Amino acid sequence: MKMPKRLIDCLDENKASYEILRHPEAVTAQRIAQAEHVKGRRHAKVVMVKSGAEHLMIVLPAEHLIDLEKLAKIVGQDVSLESEREFESLFPDCAAGAMPPFGNLYGVPTYVDKSLAEEDYIVFEAGTHTEAIKVSYRDYEKIVKPQVKDLAIKIHPMKGV
Repeated sequence: MKMPKRLIDCLDENKASYEILRHPEAVTAQRIAQAEHVKGRRHAKVVMVKSGAEHLMIVLPAEHLIDLEKLAKIVGQDVSLESEREFESLFPDCAAGAMPPFGNLYGVPTYVDKSLAEEDYIVFEAGTHTEAIKVSYRDYEKIVKPQVKDLAIKIHPMKGV
């Protein structure tokens, strides 16, 4: 699978400066961050949730987990994690689970955890399991216009394991 043309076109049309990173195939956000030699706090992973009949794209650092209770308060109704099968048709030009955090390109409301918004740049999967894009957070926010909220909790590594 190739990188989605609409993603590259969007970055180019918005005159965003970006770098394409190629890495060995990786599937989990933490492994991808390692493969890219990027700190987990800068790797933007996408989690899809359902709120009523609506799909929501949640973008958070690789080293964080979504807090469904916080998110439910923000959107005003219950939310639940979606399985890939429930949302894969929304991203026909992406490998399963490798969609970029650009909900605006797919008609999906996008929420970003506030800790990611504090980074100077972010790295994210670019529609494949072997390519990622590095872009300034400021450019990302200008293009996607996500709602920035406190909606994640940091994973603390277990000691002595």
